[in-house]
Amino acid sequence: MKTPFLFALAFAASVSVAAFTTPTFAQAQQQPQAQGQPDDEAEASPSDKAAFLNARIAALKAVLALNAEQEKLWGPFEQAIRDTAKESGERAAKMSTAPEPTNAIELLGVIADAEMARAQALKKFVTAAQPLMASLTPEQKRRVPAFLGLGDDTDRGPSSAEIWIFEDEHH
Repeated sequence: MKTPFLFALAFAASVSVAAFTTPTFAQAQQQPQAQGQPDDEAEASPSDKAAFLNARIAALKAVLALNAEQEKLWGPFEQAIRDTAKESGERAAKMSTAPEPTNAIELLGVIADAEMARAQALKKFVTAAQPLMASLTPEQKRRVPAFLGLGDDTDRGPSSAEIWIFEDEHH
């Protein structure tokens, strides 16, 4: 029974790696990096990010193996993923154009605002996800954390740092 899950996990991992490394590798071959220039410009394009999001959503759906009743609940769940990822990208874009904080207190204020916005987005996502999650079998529920990016590291406590729907906000 673990074989389909492991296959899907391996597939999702390979799609994830391919989505980011192929464009970066191709760009690196086309444009030699100037000496001393940061590698930040090698970020994935919007179409790369959209393809990567689509692949993750498809992998999650495949791994869940929804029944007919659960399939009816998938649409709002998928839309919640897309909305959350979009809002994350918008927050990241806003942060990248905002003026740099001039002192530690301003920096803490920026961090607080960003974390509050992210918490609100996560709450909205959780609310939208609850109907589908409530319909899943225990076996299906065990598959969700790994596909959202929730690790097993309980030493640090709960965190949204690795959840891919917030990927654009990672620095």
